Amino acid sequence: MAVDTLSPDWDFDRVDDGSQKIHAEVQLKNYGKFLEEYTSQLRRIENALDDLIGDVWDFNLDPIALKLLPYEQASLLELIKTENKVLNKVITVYAALCCEIKKLKYEAETKFYNGLLFYGEGATDSSMVEGDCQIQMGRFVSFLQELSCFVTRCYEVVMNVIHQLAALYISNKIGPKIIETTGVHFQTMYEHLGELLTVLLTLDEIIDNHVTLKDHWTMYKRLLKSVHHNPSKFGIQEEKLKPFEKFLLKLEGQLLDGMIFQACIEQQFDSLNGGISVSKNSTFAEEFAHSIRSIFANVEAKLGEPSEIDQREKYVGICGLFVLHFQIFRTVDKKFYKSLLDICKKVPAITLTANIIWFPDNFLIHKMPAAAKLLDRKSLQAIKIHRDTFLQQKAQSLTKDVQSYYVFVSSWMVKMESMSSKEQRMDTFAEDLTNRCNVFIQGFLYAYSISTIIKTTMNLYMSMQKPMTKTSVKALCRLIELLKAIEHMFYRRSMVVADSVSHITQHLQHQALNSISVAKKRVISDKKYSEQRLDVLSALVLAENTLNGPSTKQRRLIVSLALSVGTQMKTFKDEELFPLQVVMKKLDLISELRERVQAQCDCCFLYWHRAVFPIYLDDVYENAVDAARLHYMFSALQDCVPAMMHSRHLESHELLLDCYDKETMDILNEHLLDKLCKEIEKDLRLSVHTHLKLDDRNPFRVGRKDLALFFSLNPIRFFNRFIDIRAYVTHYLDKTFYNLTTVALHDWATYSEMRNLATQRYGLVMTEAHLPSQTLEQGLDVLEIMRNIHIFVSRYLYNLNNQIFIERTSNNKHLNTINIRHIANSIRTHGTGIMNTTVNFTYQFLKKKFYIFSQFMYDEHIKSRLIKDIRFFREIKDQNDHKGFSYPFDRAEKFNRGIRKLGITPEGQSYLDQFRQLISQIGNAMGYIRMIRSGGLHCSSNAIRFVPDLEDIVSFEELVKEEGLAEETLRAARHLDSVLSDHTRNSAEGTEYFKMLVDVFAPEFRRPKNIHLRNFYIIVPPLTLNFVEHSISCKEKLNKKNKIGAAFTDDGFAMLWVVITFIILAEKCDLKVLIQVASLVHGAVDAGERGASVPTVISILVLLMTIGVAYTLKLLDQYQEFDSLHWFQSVREKYIKEIRAVAKQQNVQSTSQDEKLLQTMNLTQKRLEVYLQEFELLYFSLSSARIFFRADKTAAEENQEKKEKEEETKTSTGDVPESTVSVDPVVK
Repeated sequence: MAVDTLSPDWDFDRVDDGSQKIHAEVQLKNYGKFLEEYTSQLRRIENALDDLIGDVWDFNLDPIALKLLPYEQASLLELIKTENKVLNKVITVYAALCCEIKKLKYEAETKFYNGLLFYGEGATDSSMVEGDCQIQMGRFVSFLQELSCFVTRCYEVVMNVIHQLAALYISNKIGPKIIETTGVHFQTMYEHLGELLTVLLTLDEIIDNHVTLKDHWTMYKRLLKSVHHNPSKFGIQEEKLKPFEKFLLKLEGQLLDGMIFQACIEQQFDSLNGGISVSKNSTFAEEFAHSIRSIFANVEAKLGEPSEIDQREKYVGICGLFVLHFQIFRTVDKKFYKSLLDICKKVPAITLTANIIWFPDNFLIHKMPAAAKLLDRKSLQAIKIHRDTFLQQKAQSLTKDVQSYYVFVSSWMVKMESMSSKEQRMDTFAEDLTNRCNVFIQGFLYAYSISTIIKTTMNLYMSMQKPMTKTSVKALCRLIELLKAIEHMFYRRSMVVADSVSHITQHLQHQALNSISVAKKRVISDKKYSEQRLDVLSALVLAENTLNGPSTKQRRLIVSLALSVGTQMKTFKDEELFPLQVVMKKLDLISELRERVQAQCDCCFLYWHRAVFPIYLDDVYENAVDAARLHYMFSALQDCVPAMMHSRHLESHELLLDCYDKETMDILNEHLLDKLCKEIEKDLRLSVHTHLKLDDRNPFRVGRKDLALFFSLNPIRFFNRFIDIRAYVTHYLDKTFYNLTTVALHDWATYSEMRNLATQRYGLVMTEAHLPSQTLEQGLDVLEIMRNIHIFVSRYLYNLNNQIFIERTSNNKHLNTINIRHIANSIRTHGTGIMNTTVNFTYQFLKKKFYIFSQFMYDEHIKSRLIKDIRFFREIKDQNDHKGFSYPFDRAEKFNRGIRKLGITPEGQSYLDQFRQLISQIGNAMGYIRMIRSGGLHCSSNAIRFVPDLEDIVSFEELVKEEGLAEETLRAARHLDSVLSDHTRNSAEGTEYFKMLVDVFAPEFRRPKNIHLRNFYIIVPPLTLNFVEHSISCKEKLNKKNKIGAAFTDDGFAMLWVVITFIILAEKCDLKVLIQVASLVHGAVDAGERGASVPTVISILVLLMTIGVAYTLKLLDQYQEFDSLHWFQSVREKYIKEIRAVAKQQNVQSTSQDEKLLQTMNLTQKRLEVYLQEFELLYFSLSSARIFFRADKTAAEENQEKKEKEEETKTSTGDVPESTVSVDPVVK
């Protein structure tokens, strides 16, 4: 209780000693330390698990780029501000001229070089038509005009630079100096002037080496000449043509004659109006020569050394300046000239741009022939010999160079990767910046050296037209990969580079400012006043002020020009000046690090050496271990794209890009992807079929390529696509396995095993085929039959009643059969679309067979015999007054014998036998069509069996709409309704393929040109006799040991008559009658399937055959003619007569009791009875068919009856107009 009363007072009055606050701070600090440690631990775990998290940029996937180049917003006038107004003007003028030269150089390198180089590309000789060359040149004229303006501008700038320098360097005798120039050497100005001369020189070299451009220009001039002769034809006004011709002549003289550089140096530099004198300015001449020698001394020391940066480009400029100096002042330093040529021994050739290579010795000899005469021929010849020697040595040392650079670059990349973007300790910060600066510069130096080796070697081989060995090509491609690896490494570490560059530039600027500050103090401490000292101090102040800011191009240029003035009068000691120059060079390099690295790693030149790409891909395929290097090569190929966008000779540069894209992808597919696909497929097949022991696959003996490494590659970026090797091969295998499984479904298990093996061995995620499997009793596939229909109809026999095909003969102990269930299973496997395709194939087959059928009937030997038999029969009939004379059986046999005399095949078959076989084959084809329809109905019925009521099928689309379900569900419901509708329709009626074929063939059968078929009725007796003999012969062979040629069914013969029956029915009856006939056929099948007796089945078969015969005769309106033959009566009389004769002979011989003779007579009697039975069956069936098809009337009688019925119909309906009465004479 006491505690409760005291507690509030104690809380209010207690002394706060601060201990609680201290304790809270300690705990908070510990917690913060824990969080920092925990955060760093999580970051380490993230970096260890995923290489994408962190400060690494992916060259292919980053949607943004990081630009480090600072942009100068202040103008030159704002930057160049000192108290010394004269110096301000001098520095401003020179800085402005240098900036103008840089702009001109950039425009030439990006626009004009590429526009000229890519002229004529993108169109092969085979694809170009006459006139394309002139059209391309017509588009290119505007570009040449722009180039002409550019060259003119370059001339003006060169003139201005020379005048500005000549105005500064004048002797005291001529007039007062602008500033004191003793000891002042504006070396930067001469370097920039050399760069501009290099541009003009490069344009000359490009045009001089461009054969296509010159050829097209010549063709274009010829075209213009043709236009000039007839301008109205081309719709051109003649007054406009002449100025255009003058303009073209100007372009040709200025640009295409190779005189761009020469015209520049031959300008009139001396002012004509008493202005600046250049050629007679000895001070300027001495300064000019001194500056060239100074630049050359710096270049010569570094040329060919590992620390070389841009000395080759400067050497080209020096040669240009030397020729310009000679042209202006007409003096030549023989010793210096020889020194310039001696460089050729170290550097025999220099790549100006892309595939344009420049030989200094040729240039100097050509431009300065007077100086060349001072040298002996041996020394000049030695230079050319050395060039060949250099190329041979370079080819031999390429492999070693690759190995060396591989080690160097790998070591450098490890250093780059080890850099951290985290803040460094302050005590080692300056040292760390220096190390980073050195690493960055070392990477650039490696890139420059590698780029120089690649360009020089490749272009020398091309220029000297010498073949490159495969070893050299592979080595050069390795160097290209190293080059792109350097670029990618700079890009990957972009965050570190971006963070470091700004600190490094500040650090370098600080070092430079310290050096300048020391020199400035030294100048200020000297109290002697002079204008020269004032100029030096002003220049140092200008350099100091300019360095206090971002390291832009303009500021560095101003510092360089200012130091040219500020270094006179020994302002800097020797040990101070050299470090300052090194710092400034480093500052130049680091400030433009990204741009310079990109320029050196740019592989645009590879477009002109595309021939190495197939060899490279072959090498990658053979050495799959280094498959990842493909990324670098495609990055190099991608470098050509920006340059191509400046092409102007096509309608659009997109055409050139598309052509390049297609060419590259075709090479990739041919030399890598397709080979890879086939090799993988081959490996999978051999692995699955190891039990066949096809090849020796022991890896220790035959070796093995690990192609799985290709599938671990990330997709390769090229143009607007990603090339995914894994996806490409997977798609190829999926497509191949699916197609081959579709063709040979019995191999589905093999391809399934190959899919699993591809997943296990190569990690490919394959797609299941999802093809319907086959049944155990699949039988011969529908596709196989369709493709080989001509073989099928000759090797299989058709049974009309059971609707089954039976193999004619086989080497095995069993015969293959094909029935409706087999066809239905095959249709279920391939889909119902195969049915229409099958009918189309069969139609093509029937066309050929029907043509042979008609040709046989039209043959002179056959037709003449038929006409002869018709004439004979009519004459005999007339003699007997038309009283019951029958066609003689002997006449039919004689016809058969006569046909046999025409010739027989090696198998002993006559033409009539072959005609019967032809009919059987056509019938088999139609039987196949009939079975396809039945199989389709069977398949549709099985598919629709789960639908409860075919008469009342709900609409799933309507149900989905009522429920308001998603669009995808509605689309699926619509598909389901469509499928159900198709199955219902197919199961109910199917497709009347017979009717379709009838509609095609019927018109042809009825043409007047087929009148020769009217002789058909007279060939029926010998044909039936031939068929009966063949049928009995085949059945008899069944009981013999040698069953070759044996058969118990061959209803193809009968099937033809069914076909022709349908052809007639198509015109005579409607669809109902057709269905009745079809039902008769299906009734026969049902009877066979229900186990009907053999006589019943055979009787239906014969009935169907005789239906065909009856309607064949009906088609030709030949029933009266056939009836007049009394053929079956003649057959019956003949066989009864012979049977009676045999019976009478038996009675006579029975008394002699000769058993062998009696057995012979019994066999003869049985054979005669079999023949009689066969003919009786044909007769009764034919009579039934005639009754069924009302064959008792002629066509004329039927027409008369039809007319009478029509008249009765009109009478009963009154005077109703005919148009309103629906009369269908066909149905009637």
